[in-house]
Amino acid sequence: MKIFLLPLFIFGFVCSLFGGGIKGYVKSTDAGVLPYASIYVKQTESGASTDQQGYYEITLSPGRYIIIYRFLGYESAERVIDVAADFVEVNVTLKPQTIMLQAVTVKASKEDPAYTIMRKAIAKAKFHTQQLDEYSFVAYIKGKGKLKDYPWLAKKALEKEGITKDRLFISESVSKINYTRPNKFEEKVIAVYTTGGNKNVSPNNYFFGSFYNPEIAETVSPLSPRAFSYYKYEYLGTFKDGKYEISKIKVIPRSKGDNVFEGTISIVEEWWSIHSLDLLATKLGIRFQVKQIYNPIEDKVWMPVSQQAVVGGKVFGFEFEGSYSATMKSYQIKLNPALPVEMQVIDEKLEKEEAKKIKKEFSQKNQQLKQRVENGKEITNKELRQLAKAYEKAEQKQQKEPDVISESKYSVDTAAYKKDSLFWVSIRPAPLDKEETRGYKKTDSISEVQRKRDEGDTLKSKRKHKGFSPFDVLTGNSYSLNKTSNFEIRTPFGGFNTVEGVYAIYQMSYFKRWVKKDTANKERRPETRRLELRPVFRYSFARQKLISYGRLDYRTRTARFTVNGGTYISQYNNDQPIHPFVNTLTTLFQGQNWMKIYERDFVDVSFRQSLKNKFTFSTSWSLAKRYELFNNNNYSFTDKSKTRYTPNAPVNAELPTTSFANNTAFTGAIGIEARPWQKFRIRNGYKYRASLSPLLSLNYKKGIASVLGSDVDYDLLEVGLRQQIRMGIRGVLDMNLKAGKFLNANKLFFMDYKHFMGNQTPLITTDEVGSFRLLPYYQYSTRDEYFSANIHYHFRKFLISRIPKARMLGVTENFFVNYLSTPTSKNYTEIGYAINGLARLFRLEFATSFQNGNYVANGFRLGISTNLSVTFSD
Repeated sequence: MKIFLLPLFIFGFVCSLFGGGIKGYVKSTDAGVLPYASIYVKQTESGASTDQQGYYEITLSPGRYIIIYRFLGYESAERVIDVAADFVEVNVTLKPQTIMLQAVTVKASKEDPAYTIMRKAIAKAKFHTQQLDEYSFVAYIKGKGKLKDYPWLAKKALEKEGITKDRLFISESVSKINYTRPNKFEEKVIAVYTTGGNKNVSPNNYFFGSFYNPEIAETVSPLSPRAFSYYKYEYLGTFKDGKYEISKIKVIPRSKGDNVFEGTISIVEEWWSIHSLDLLATKLGIRFQVKQIYNPIEDKVWMPVSQQAVVGGKVFGFEFEGSYSATMKSYQIKLNPALPVEMQVIDEKLEKEEAKKIKKEFSQKNQQLKQRVENGKEITNKELRQLAKAYEKAEQKQQKEPDVISESKYSVDTAAYKKDSLFWVSIRPAPLDKEETRGYKKTDSISEVQRKRDEGDTLKSKRKHKGFSPFDVLTGNSYSLNKTSNFEIRTPFGGFNTVEGVYAIYQMSYFKRWVKKDTANKERRPETRRLELRPVFRYSFARQKLISYGRLDYRTRTARFTVNGGTYISQYNNDQPIHPFVNTLTTLFQGQNWMKIYERDFVDVSFRQSLKNKFTFSTSWSLAKRYELFNNNNYSFTDKSKTRYTPNAPVNAELPTTSFANNTAFTGAIGIEARPWQKFRIRNGYKYRASLSPLLSLNYKKGIASVLGSDVDYDLLEVGLRQQIRMGIRGVLDMNLKAGKFLNANKLFFMDYKHFMGNQTPLITTDEVGSFRLLPYYQYSTRDEYFSANIHYHFRKFLISRIPKARMLGVTENFFVNYLSTPTSKNYTEIGYAINGLARLFRLEFATSFQNGNYVANGFRLGISTNLSVTFSD
């Protein structure tokens, strides 16, 4: 009996600690219960929300409270509740909003009144981001999701991991958020409860980003200064929310697709701040439906108190859906004393006479714009934008690091995963529903089964990974030697070319890491140094020869030192314009051996150092003996009569032959790269690039004669510019320009020439902005001066992308021009068109080449989609 009474005693004690509160249902007069309705407790500046059944439960200390109930599209309701030791049941029914149209007749010749509202809201957006010196709040976030469908090929593997179509994954977290103007954001996760083993509980950018900023989660905000280029607006009417008048605006993208919103946004009249919003965005075919409700904190500033996001989509046959809800409470705010709480904004375009009168009046008094704002006087929307911009620039100059546009700190409390069920009962705005409870129980049962399985397999597992297995030679494996080092046997691979025939490559690696934690800032990512030792072996069956080299690679966060030495194969163009795997395919299936190679005995040393994240210094030195190689195999899958194998000697317009005698080359190179206008974000003490800055480069390479038997003597100087420019809604311009000259070319061999990234295969594996599509690999390589330009324009809307469905599937179009000028290239030019994002993975290109304006050739090319970052290397 005592054991039975103990839980009741504990429950009673806990209830006495937490006190009473309010609970009940929020319904509507026309649609039943209202899921995720916002509930705001004025005295505690706290938000909450109902669950999917419209139920809520909020723990409160005894006292009198003003409770405000809100739901998008419905009139808010206010209740005064006296809370004692027990819960008070408060059921609320909301009425649909009564929308009042302004006394404005919208004709073909007149502007929709939405535009004057949005001009004022946009003008004041920057003001809102500067209005608070500091604020803090506590956020409760609940996320849940399901895998609705998946390819049948993945069914067995997923079910083995306990993932089925009916399983609900759920996570809850509580975070303390602190913001300090102008750009410092701190989040500390104080509690986490999650399924699926996923401990990445950082909230979505839509939740903690600001719609007052020009972009949120890389999507153009309806309040961006560029918004009128991306959106049309439609006035839907005005409604009352307490003492405030709210105008509801429809947001219509001028061009549907990724990185724009559509939906509605409600603006508080005279404040020109956000009241609520319901917006939909898409990214790579994934839908994000975002809803936010704001409330006036201390009647001074409107802040979000309730947010929801619904996510869904289908990618590669995997269909999923998920939802997130967030409630903010315990707001603490500190106003910026330099900015007023109230001001009257005049729309210059609509209220022309009033704007002229204001300007004239204050110009006669010679009153400064800043003083007018500080005194709460009238100001035009244009003047307000100018003032906010100037104010922001002045503050940036006063910052310790003016190039830093934001600083964030993310940490997880050591006890975050140890909170018990009583804590979660007290903190949740609404109890878990039946499906959510089943989701947690399902995960707990799977975890228990997995734990027992792991315990039963401990000895077996240890035996499996303790030592070397003969099968590892063929399949590869990784062995952990201790906490900071491991040894890896890489899976063997190979290919085919006409010099080596079939060849095989075998690699092993030893890794050693040194980790130094910042004792002064435990949340900062530790400083890491890494050493890699890698031997590489290559066997040629046609040459019956084994060659190899060794690699030492030492890296820190800002520097890299590399030494390579041995005997190995190299393409004449060291940038590898043709991937060995692609060459294997074209050689065997097309009978075309495009790749040209030679052998070298070498020692290469290189060093690269980043300086203040804006500059990079590099230097490399090489001593190599170089040997010409010849074809040893003419095998092909094609008809022998159609095989077009050429000698293993590149064809060049400046030379009658590229054959060479064995020689020695000692070369050195230095280079510097600069991003002079680079902006940064700081996260947990580390800087990351956050903006597009031109990349300027200067490189000098010298062939040093008569040193260590070197046979080469040349000097090459090259300058470069890589830049990406956003052209507003229309698209993105990407360009890569290079110019260089051999200042001295007394003696050099063909591999020392300046080569260009050509292509003669159907596949593209090189950088799309920096390579050619139809250019012969070595025909226009030069020992003289040169200039190359690769210019790509990425259209948001062109031909196929004018179809909304195509844009929603992620299809974009590119137009590109590639140009090369050398003494023999005859103004070689390529003009091309590309469809990007086919099946979200590929791009298909068609290019035509010209010399001196005369047609030369054309062809189709297939590559990886430009929005995916893929590095091809052997």
